[in-house]
Amino acid sequence: MRQPLDPGTARRRFATVTFLFWLPVGLYIPSQVLLLTERGMTLAVVAGLFAVHSVTASVMELPTGGLADVVGRRTVLAASGVLNLCALTVMALGATVWALALAMFLMGTGRALSSGPAEAWYVDTVQGHSGAEADLRTGLARGGTACAAALAVGTLVGGALPLLLGPGREAGALLARATDGLVLPLSVPALLGAAVGVAYVVYVLGALPEPPRPPATLRGVLQGVPATVAGGVRLGVREASVRRVVLSAAAVGAALATIELLTPGRAARLTGAPESGAVLYAALACTGFVCTALGSHGAPLAARLTGSSERAALASLAVSAAGLLLLGVTAAWGGPAPAALAAGGYALVYVGLGAAGPNENDVLHRRVDGTVRATALSVQSLALQSAGALAGLVAGSLPAGPLPWLLGAALLLTGALLWARRTTPAPGPPTDAAEQPPAPSGPVHAAVPPP
Repeated sequence: MRQPLDPGTARRRFATVTFLFWLPVGLYIPSQVLLLTERGMTLAVVAGLFAVHSVTASVMELPTGGLADVVGRRTVLAASGVLNLCALTVMALGATVWALALAMFLMGTGRALSSGPAEAWYVDTVQGHSGAEADLRTGLARGGTACAAALAVGTLVGGALPLLLGPGREAGALLARATDGLVLPLSVPALLGAAVGVAYVVYVLGALPEPPRPPATLRGVLQGVPATVAGGVRLGVREASVRRVVLSAAAVGAALATIELLTPGRAARLTGAPESGAVLYAALACTGFVCTALGSHGAPLAARLTGSSERAALASLAVSAAGLLLLGVTAAWGGPAPAALAAGGYALVYVGLGAAGPNENDVLHRRVDGTVRATALSVQSLALQSAGALAGLVAGSLPAGPLPWLLGAALLLTGALLWARRTTPAPGPPTDAAEQPPAPSGPVHAAVPPP
């Protein structure tokens, strides 16, 4: 049997596959809403299409995580890439509500399929080569950096392409004639994302080797996936360290939803017009991705300085909560000084979240057996998305001003305080999720109330 890849090679391939997955997302973010409205969709229809994506991703999150644990990481990742490139092609060319709804369904399913398997592959590979005590933080940090870098680069390129192909541009006129108007300038970022998706699928199939698995049968999958999902959920409830990871993910989801909901309007008020506010928000979004990349890159250093992954997660989330508090405090004032403080707070939020993620997941992977690793990551992702959806509704119903920001800061601080008492790891390697007892520790400090 072929030996597992060495940790350095596994880190590079994990970072590459992460970059290739998130680059198409960055490409279509700036133009997605504009493309849909250009196709004649009202904002209400656009909101409904986004709801199709969100509901699909949430419903499919746990079953697809279980599927990755049963049939293998590479197969599920390749399937996610195929679905995503099909979704982007349909979104770029579709002109009816039903076609666009299909694109959102495919995209939501692809997002759910991709949630966890690549990271699970990396951890399995490194531990298979170096044992259960192998260093995971460095690779997890590189993956987080690659994700944020892909989103930053994609956002810049995806925002510039429609401008370069817009009215009055020779390239835009050539495009319109060549496609008989089927491909709009706003469609090009999504089509480029689909092309990157092809490269992603090829790379996954060629660069992510796995140990041989027994051939999957339909009966085995139907029996194995529910059992694996149940084991992963039980682990998230019973095991203190995993429970903290899940609850802090919910806090992060609430904070991110608050920021993403409130920042565009605040940018428009600051610049005085929606159009210039949109430009400012795009610049802020790119800055947020860069800050996340920097924070993620520094996650191993944060663990060394604080003495453990748990303390690093506490410190990093506290930094993010302080940044969100600055955004809340400055929401009631105008002028250059409050704007500068708000910009600093925005950067702190994303630097802290970037540093917290790899350290939290280092704790998670040391408490989770490989048979439910992707499922546990799906539980974490579901907590973030569900809490974010609810927090967005709450923040949107509150009066404008500091209050919604301060609520998000309070929830994020609660998530940080979950790590105030260090969990003592049990000796030996992780056991099967269904049999693993809770680690000896105190109770979880608080349950975070329900992006």
